[in-house]
Amino acid sequence: MTQIKRSAGQSVVASAAYRSGEKLHSEYYGEDSDYTRKGGVVCSEILLPPQEYADRQTLWNAVEKAERGKNAQLAYSFDIALQNEFSMQENIALARQFLLENFVSRGMVVDFAVHQPDKEGGIQNPHFHVLCPIRPVLPDGRWGNKQRREYVLDDEGNRVLDRNGKPMFNAVPTTDWGSPETLEEWREAWCRMVNEKFAKKGLDVRIDHRSYVRQGIDLIPTVHEGPTVRQMEAKGIRTDKGELNRWIKATNRLMLDIKKKIKSLFGWISEVKEELSKPKTPSLADLLISYYQDRNAGAWSQKA
Repeated sequence: MTQIKRSAGQSVVASAAYRSGEKLHSEYYGEDSDYTRKGGVVCSEILLPPQEYADRQTLWNAVEKAERGKNAQLAYSFDIALQNEFSMQENIALARQFLLENFVSRGMVVDFAVHQPDKEGGIQNPHFHVLCPIRPVLPDGRWGNKQRREYVLDDEGNRVLDRNGKPMFNAVPTTDWGSPETLEEWREAWCRMVNEKFAKKGLDVRIDHRSYVRQGIDLIPTVHEGPTVRQMEAKGIRTDKGELNRWIKATNRLMLDIKKKIKSLFGWISEVKEELSKPKTPSLADLLISYYQDRNAGAWSQKA
């Protein structure tokens, strides 16, 4: 999850146009963003908008208009992987169910688009993008506040003043949409839904929303490359992220190979210990030595 924000020079209208594969006009920047030639957009929908915001261009221009700050945060952006083991219809239905149960149920307006990039050979990468306004929409259709003031009070319940004589306060979010706890809840919910689908289809595969570290897996995670880097790599242009991921994958292969060899070595040692612990059949030399020792022990003289 990331944020679309003006401080990074981003336009939420352009972001929506790219995800939906449409041509949209930004009133804030006074320019068009045309992605109608973009391939791989399977479907796009807007969930739970007030009637006047059912149109994508109207919705995101309204979001831009509601934010006056030059560094304003405009929308939450989610990129979620779909599964090659499911059909595209199953993936779309699963994505819609997830968004309705976890986002729309919180009163969030959701603009989502499913992508299936054209790819010859290799592993397919179906996924869906989600854009949600950070500012909540009130029941009457007006935009609500992102934050509210929580004044600092003394022991007697009076507001504490700063050095300029103004009341001190903390800015508290009006929703829990941007909290790490909520993001973790969403990640866990998606993981659970996908794994339930795997189990229902009788597939012996599972996904995990936790990091390698939290899973106790001693591997290095690759970095997200994004469409620009992937396009450059596909054209034979080597990039820093591409080089890093190639190094990570090679290192992980080496680590796995070393672990297999160590595991095999420990297995061999275990077999040797087990073999050595078994009673051994005495050799001819052992029998002769034992015989002469017993005979000598019972003899009347050493000479005998």
